[in-house]
Amino acid sequence: MLNRQPITLRQANDFIKQHHRHHSSTRGWKFGIALNDGEKIVGVAVAGRPVSRMLDDGYTLEVTRCCTDGTRNACSMLYNSIWRAGKEMGYRKCITYILKGEGGHSLKGAGWKIVDDNAGGGSWSRKNRKRIDKHPTEKKIRWEITNE
Repeated sequence: MLNRQPITLRQANDFIKQHHRHHSSTRGWKFGIALNDGEKIVGVAVAGRPVSRMLDDGYTLEVTRCCTDGTRNACSMLYNSIWRAGKEMGYRKCITYILKGEGGHSLKGAGWKIVDDNAGGGSWSRKNRKRIDKHPTEKKIRWEITNE
């Protein structure tokens, strides 16, 4: 049985650094939720402002990281928990992005819907602002869940 527990940004980032397949820690956050199996943390989710400023209307929350150690159903429970907490705080919509190569079964199981199957991706590096990409640059899929 999985149990929810509060978590600090530092604790969440430590878990993410150890377990996330392709992303490192996150910077900004509004809140986070962890799951434990009675002995240890098995997953974390971090909620923050939407990365896209066009979606940052004050009523939209973004799951910027969802990470587990592979425990069955943990991802769905984390997505569901973030949304339930967000709704209670007055958010009307929650979004997240996954890579095109990922399945999205956890999101579908938690009641989320695809709203853009060709979102984002690419390099942050520009001719006049060089950056080294430490993340996958493939296209992403944007999912959302709303109060409606």
